[in-house]
Amino acid sequence: MYHNPVLLKQSVDDLVTNPDGIYVDCTFGGGGHSREILSRLSEKGKLFSFDQDLDALKNTIDDPRFTLINQNFRFLENSLLMYGVPQVDGILADLGVSSHQFDEADRGFSTRSNAPLDMRMNVMQGLDAKRVINDYDEEQLADIFYYYGELREARKLAREIVHQRKTKSIETTEDLKKLFSYIPPHKVNKFYAQLFQAIRIEVNQELEVLKEMLVQAYNILKPEGRLVVISYHSLEDRLVKRFLKNGMFEGEPERDIYGNYKKAFEMLKSKAIIPDHQEIEENSRARSAKMRTGIKV
Repeated sequence: MYHNPVLLKQSVDDLVTNPDGIYVDCTFGGGGHSREILSRLSEKGKLFSFDQDLDALKNTIDDPRFTLINQNFRFLENSLLMYGVPQVDGILADLGVSSHQFDEADRGFSTRSNAPLDMRMNVMQGLDAKRVINDYDEEQLADIFYYYGELREARKLAREIVHQRKTKSIETTEDLKKLFSYIPPHKVNKFYAQLFQAIRIEVNQELEVLKEMLVQAYNILKPEGRLVVISYHSLEDRLVKRFLKNGMFEGEPERDIYGNYKKAFEMLKSKAIIPDHQEIEENSRARSAKMRTGIKV
């Protein structure tokens, strides 16, 4: 299976309120969410799905109501305008890396396989993990590890990488992992997950892309339109939660004399929805998922 969609029924239940409406799946992947959305639409309904990964194009759906756009969802608004779509009824974004990308060893996403340092979701882009590890200076690497991986010894890790690459380029995931063989066995899995996450976020500019998509999603949603976002780590979830609350990523919104501020969205549910035990047993990659749904004010 290319990818097992997370929170499938719950997300589409929240998303689709008008069978005749126009919907967007920002992260097509294997097409699981898209197929479920299409099953809820009438003949008048439309679905536009985005994916920058060329491999995902092989999963396209033969349905006159469906259009697959080979673009990063940071180009959401302009891409839809090219199809004559200025507004939509709902937008879904599952921010997880697909199972296919993890399982394809040559992509370099997985901590379990020895592969070239790559981690590009769009294989046509120039920046890859090898360039990050071998070209970024110590301060840049430390910031990436600290802010994107939440690694407390970020400065030490960056220093070891810079020292090693003076004598030999770091080419593969195993080359990178060997630098940190001193990590205690009971901590090693979490450590490499955080390290690889940090590098992947930098390579794909994931947090900046997410911010751009959220702002554009607000712009193109109709009043009462719904934005459903499934995130997989606290960095993403904080951005999503904050934006759904007040339309901002940092700072405080302006308040009126009564202390009230203009909301961007009403939260459908006050707390994030998480997968149940059965789904996590069937799909271990669902264990960190959190889903939030906002209704545009």
